Amino acid sequence: MCKGLAALPATCLKSAKDMKHRLGFLLQKSDSCDYSSSQGKKEKTPPAQRVSQEEVKKWADSLENLIHHDRGLAAFRAFLKSEYSEENIEFWVSCEDYKKTKSPAKLSPKARKIYNEFISVQATKEVNLDSCTREKTSQNMLEPTLSCFDEAQRKIFTLMEKDSYRRFLKSHFYLDLV
Repeated sequence: MCKGLAALPATCLKSAKDMKHRLGFLLQKSDSCDYSSSQGKKEKTPPAQRVSQEEVKKWADSLENLIHHDRGLAAFRAFLKSEYSEENIEFWVSCEDYKKTKSPAKLSPKARKIYNEFISVQATKEVNLDSCTREKTSQNMLEPTLSCFDEAQRKIFTLMEKDSYRRFLKSHFYLDLV
């Protein structure tokens, strides 16, 4: 007879939650793996490439090392998602993508999209910026350039570096990889 979750010890519930987080992370990564055999090609993308211990340890050196590595970025994103604060890394990644825009005609619509999604007062994924930076970024929107989000991106990077990155290094998302 099932007595429900209340009958389980707290340690079992914590272990179950940890497993749920790990499985969620693995499921998220397995979606991106592509087996091209169905397309008639002989090459297969390995389902889960392991990251070397040296590489994982480099992630602890700096947030830069972490987010410039695909697997590190994915792990950090999963951690932020578990803390309900993934808007910071999404904003940072959007800014990096924006800086790669080659067509001047695409600058303004892309900038407006980023601004509306992350910076405006009624943004769906509003990031935590001081009023001065928000105002300067708003002014930059009048004539968007590749550098119009630089100051805001720097502030969010610093915020992540001082806060969530340190917690990430102590989390099971990182420690399980080490």
